[in-house]
Formats: sequence, structure tokens, C-alpha cells
Amino acid sequence: MGIPVVFGVTLIIFMLMHISGDPVRLMYGPNVPKETIEAKRKELGLDKPIYEQYFIWISKLLHGDLGRSIHVQDRVSNLIRARLAATLELTTVALLVTVFFSVPIGVVSAVKPYSWIDNVGRIFALFWVSMPYFWLGIILMLLFGVTLGLLPISGRGGPIWSLEGIRHLILPTLTLGLPPMALFTRLVRSSMLEVINEEYIRTARSKGLSEKTVIYRHALRNALIPVVTLLALRLPWLVGGAVITETVFSWPGMGRLLVDAVTQRDYPVVQGVVLILAVLVLLSNLAADVMYAYLDPRIRLD
Repeated sequence: MGIPVVFGVTLIIFMLMHISGDPVRLMYGPNVPKETIEAKRKELGLDKPIYEQYFIWISKLLHGDLGRSIHVQDRVSNLIRARLAATLELTTVALLVTVFFSVPIGVVSAVKPYSWIDNVGRIFALFWVSMPYFWLGIILMLLFGVTLGLLPISGRGGPIWSLEGIRHLILPTLTLGLPPMALFTRLVRSSMLEVINEEYIRTARSKGLSEKTVIYRHALRNALIPVVTLLALRLPWLVGGAVITETVFSWPGMGRLLVDAVTQRDYPVVQGVVLILAVLVLLSNLAADVMYAYLDPRIRLD
């Protein structure tokens, strides 16, 4: 089912870019002779009918060719390859931080409902989930970068295993990970509250299993199914947040590449980046389906 979705995405991307304006006219400005404009449009293949341009682009895609950038004069695949690692690094670490903190906090809140821990977790969730990415990033920059001088406020410091790489990664990761962390904490809590009242949980307790085993081995495994669903659905939001976060922190990833390409009307780069991001979202949904079968054997198909 992902194959027709990908083709639908390519059609939408292509149409949106071609109704947003003539990239050649935007590139040269209003005072350039018409002959120069027409020559450049012919060089880029923009003089052909739009359906023919689309099929040419699709045929190149099937051969792994995403086209060439209008402004940089380099292959789009080379530009994406140079930025993809940075984006995957940021989004993956932010996702791991989100899951690592939200699951334990949500479990504790469910095991001890309406306690001070649960109340603090509820306030925490409401506070962070209400914050826009760009505003949170600016506040963290001002606090930890400008006022306290503890962390760098822009750029990528190097590989993730280096000290400078970790220091440069902290603020963008918090900016990208804190808002969804609050949402996942509340979802884990509500899902756990439903599961711990089921018959099989009471049966496990009556068999003399420890409370830790009952909660983390039996209850949590079933409670994570809606969490995995939300995780797959929230990945587009995480990618969208990465576009904003990379722009705020000058992070050299695909999000910043996309913003620059949109500003310059570099439509081959925009089409290539959005297509790659769409494929990543589809793969995440496929991974979520696989995780369902792992968490609940009843979902597996014979």
C-alpha cells in the first residue's frame, strides 16, 4: 500500500511546486530579457507540457536520479546525502529521549494515580505540550547558551560520539523531544490505567508474581500498542519539528536544506527532500506494524 502512496506524494509535490511560480523568473528577477528566460527554461526542461515534465521526473526517479539543483548546480541526491545523517541523528536521539523518559514517568503515574508524582507529571505534560518548537528553542538558547554559557547555540559540533558533538546536540534534542515527551507520558499513563484493571493482570498477581514483573512484563507490553501507533503517527510532526529546529539552531540537516530550497524556489531540491521525508514516514508506519506483532502475538497473521 505504500507504493501508491509514494506515487501520490510525488504527484502532489510536483503540482504544488509548479503552481507556486516560475523558478527561472524568480531566479533572474523582472529585468532580464525574455530570450534569456526562455533559454534557461528550455535548458531545465520547463518548456515542455507539465504532464511530460512529470513523467520525465518519475522515470528519472525510478533510476535513482532526483535531478539537479538550480542554484547549487549539483545533484539533489548528493545534497541530501550530505544532510541526511545530521537529520537522522537529531530525530533519532530526540525520539529515544522522548521514549526513555515518557514511558517510566507514565508507568509511575499510572501505578500511583493522583499522587504527587502523578500531579507533577500532569503539570509537566500540559506545560511542555503547549510550547511551539521555535519558541522553546529560542528560550533554551537564551537560558543555557547566552545567559549561562553552558552549551553552544548553533551548528553541529562533529560526530555524535565526540564531546563537542554531544554538546551541540543537547539543545536541539530537547527542543525537538520535550513537546512529544509530554504527550507520550499522558498516553502511557492512560493506557496503563486501562490495562492494570484487566483480568489477566489480577491473575498474574494471584499467581504470586512480583509487582515489578506484573507491571513491566505483562501490563506495559500490552499498554505500549497505542503508544507505538501514536509514535508512527507523530513521526511527521517530529520531522516537521526538525525543519523548524534545524533552522533555529543552524543545524546542517535536511530541514534547513528544505527551508533554503523553498526560499530560493529550487524546486528539484524541494521535491527530492519532501519525497525522502515521505518515504521515511512510510517506513516508520511499516515498522509500527511489525512492532504490533512483536508486542501482541494475537496480531500476527498465519
